[in-house]
Amino acid sequence: MSTSTSKLQLSSISLAQLYDLLQPIIVPNTSPNAKFTNWGQTFSCTPLAIFEPATELQCELILELARREGRVVRAVGVGHSPSDLACTTGYMLRTTKLDRLLEVHADKRYIIAQAGITLDALHAELAKHGLAMINVGSISDQTLGGIVTTATHGTGINYGVISTHVMGLTLLLADGSRVFCSRQENSDLFTASICGLGSTGLILTVTLEVEPAFRLKEIQQTIKFHECVRSLDSLVTASEHVRFWWFPAADTMRVSSADRTVEPIKPAGSWLWHSLIGFHVVQFLLFVARFILPLNIFIGRFASWLVSTKVIAIDDSFRIFNMECRYPQHTTEWAIPYQNTKACLHDLHDWLKREFSDPNGLRPHFPIEVRFSDSDDIWLSPSNGQKTCWIGIVQFKYVSCFIISALAETCRRPYGFEVPYKLLFERFEAILCRHGGRPHWAKAHHLRPEKLRKLYPRFDDFTRVLESVDPRGMFRNEYVERHIFGKTGPAYHNRVFKRYAPSQ
Repeated sequence: MSTSTSKLQLSSISLAQLYDLLQPIIVPNTSPNAKFTNWGQTFSCTPLAIFEPATELQCELILELARREGRVVRAVGVGHSPSDLACTTGYMLRTTKLDRLLEVHADKRYIIAQAGITLDALHAELAKHGLAMINVGSISDQTLGGIVTTATHGTGINYGVISTHVMGLTLLLADGSRVFCSRQENSDLFTASICGLGSTGLILTVTLEVEPAFRLKEIQQTIKFHECVRSLDSLVTASEHVRFWWFPAADTMRVSSADRTVEPIKPAGSWLWHSLIGFHVVQFLLFVARFILPLNIFIGRFASWLVSTKVIAIDDSFRIFNMECRYPQHTTEWAIPYQNTKACLHDLHDWLKREFSDPNGLRPHFPIEVRFSDSDDIWLSPSNGQKTCWIGIVQFKYVSCFIISALAETCRRPYGFEVPYKLLFERFEAILCRHGGRPHWAKAHHLRPEKLRKLYPRFDDFTRVLESVDPRGMFRNEYVERHIFGKTGPAYHNRVFKRYAPSQ
């Protein structure tokens, strides 16, 4: 069916027929799935309706309904973004049933997949064909469309964000038209969409560059913080994929260096960290430290000790790239120009030292993750125009259900307690901003258009494309209206979808 024929036929369907056609893919209001909560359990919303389409025609029907009713449509995958990027009071379109690998072109090193496929599933499908993604972030339970539209990154100073491996997209636009875009065709739409926050259109398919399946040899070792910073350039360039995990309380950096290898698989890991001790004991101590603040420093040193031994592992690439997130968490991550890394780390170190020396100071959890990426030309990519250092901080939210039930007969949150994080993140972000920081788009931040415009030279080109392809704002949820178009008021407040009461 051609696009024009499809639009003509859709317009001839009555509203009542449209509702009937969509009824089978609407999540019932009585279902617990009728409410959306992100993975970190930090933001939630109750959309007007949640649709779970399994075909592109059903996606067209959803957009037709939204056009007639003047509704917002927000696409969401598994909801891994720690912010309210996926939240909406309009229609939500879950892409998790649009999850197939459609084409494999091993000889030309690219594949075409539906945007709703998770990276975990994609890894498995690619392995069947002797292929692999070129670079992967720390987790793989995200959808392909989600990582593309937020310019999600892995690590490697000569490797761009994952969106740089995208060769083409098929989009369903707000007017119902189906458009293919790439660097050669509809190039402005393409460059806007590969870090488009889901606001240019509904991504149906992704054409992704891949490479023959490979193994990585990873060496992990712990060194002192100041030694790491002094040797930063040599460490970062010594291997293809380098990242650091910083344990501020212990003043140590866990250095991970990984390179492609043909050596046989030899899985490894820290037994203490991955055992009952590493998971449940640390989790229990974090719970206790919620009430006994000084304990946090001991826990940080204890966790650093658990992973202090040198470890060498060889495994399939994605298994080395990925790491366990362990517990639900508040998190923020910022990208700074690589040349500012040493100065920024020193400033963060001095700040945290002051916090630790203050009996009433803030107590961050661990580790602080430090990663790297190459420069790119994607309009809203935090790596636009600069080699980049990414620095992310976390505050774990919860402790295990069995711990809580053992310590308290009832609890307002049956899977855990809130932790203070707002002031910690504000002070962290202030330092990153002084060093030219740009926020990770999937994570909560405070920047608005007037500041973003200064950070992104092509910001106005991005909004121009949005106005062109979606003049009525069908794909603009509260997050996009707030951060990209500067809307204010209670409906657009950055905590409008916050799951719990404000934290400290």
